[in-house]
Amino acid sequence: MKSVFSTNPPSFTKGEASIILKKKFNVEGDLTELYSDRDQNFFVDNIDNKFILKISNASEDFEVIDLQDKAANHINGKDPKMNIPLRIGSIHQEEKANKLFYVRLLKYVDGILMSTKDLDDKTCTKMGLYLGRLSNNLKGFDHPGAQRVFDWDVKQINLIENKVNHIKSTHDKNTIYHFIDQFENHIKPISHKLNQRIIHNDGNDHNIILDMESNPVGIIDFGDMVYSYQSAEPAVCMAYVALRANDILSSISLVLRHYNSVYKLNNFELQAVVYLMCLRLCITVLMASWRKKLFPDNKYLSISEASAWKILRMLEKQKLPDWSEQLQEDAY
Repeated sequence: MKSVFSTNPPSFTKGEASIILKKKFNVEGDLTELYSDRDQNFFVDNIDNKFILKISNASEDFEVIDLQDKAANHINGKDPKMNIPLRIGSIHQEEKANKLFYVRLLKYVDGILMSTKDLDDKTCTKMGLYLGRLSNNLKGFDHPGAQRVFDWDVKQINLIENKVNHIKSTHDKNTIYHFIDQFENHIKPISHKLNQRIIHNDGNDHNIILDMESNPVGIIDFGDMVYSYQSAEPAVCMAYVALRANDILSSISLVLRHYNSVYKLNNFELQAVVYLMCLRLCITVLMASWRKKLFPDNKYLSISEASAWKILRMLEKQKLPDWSEQLQEDAY
């Protein structure tokens, strides 16, 4: 089945994007193409204002696009200082090569990416606090577009299992099955105790924007939103932190503690977080193995693959119940 992950991203030229910008939004400016995993984004600078022109993947459902916009509006309505990339004007359609693409103009969130800063205790603390604040501001939000089959959702174990065959090595496959088994044995029996809500699902240092004093002032990329375990929100962040951390347990503990100080998780959710973090790392290597076969020229798809495998090998040797217990103790 075709999805945004198996469909080529849009390939509009800067000239074509400039025409769309003027025709659909009556905006002119200098365009710079930005990397996007499955869509096409252009930074627009017209001196007076800055925008993002976003051309969605041809396989993206309108309902998912509407989910992103409605979530941004909901968060902005509760906390305008979170600095969310709000849509400007209407959603338009543009045709190219017999395919239709949804096109939006978004507010540009000015600042620097948190990923450009060293991953120290302050950075981990700020990420946890900011994501807790985001979760609080998503409370009460509902949308049918979040109820979807989505490859980056840690709750959807069947999608993880279905991708294992994209890996050739038996040893590597067994590593993935190890973490699936860990989840099935330790968390699945209590999964009914895990709250489920709509989450951002990609809160990490590549999507959090800082001001000049290194304080979080915005978050971008709402394309992975899904209805899933609430505890997956910090778990996703912790997975990215693990890729950069010198002391993984200490760093992810800081993220979770400060997230929990703002948005309280129950004890079952705290117990589950490290298992969900491991599943997210499994998805990282599985998606890379699958998609680099589809798009061999896109080197970005495997940028985190080697690091994720390294962390998974290390975690495979650990007793996750012990890590889980430590994280629960450190969360208060």
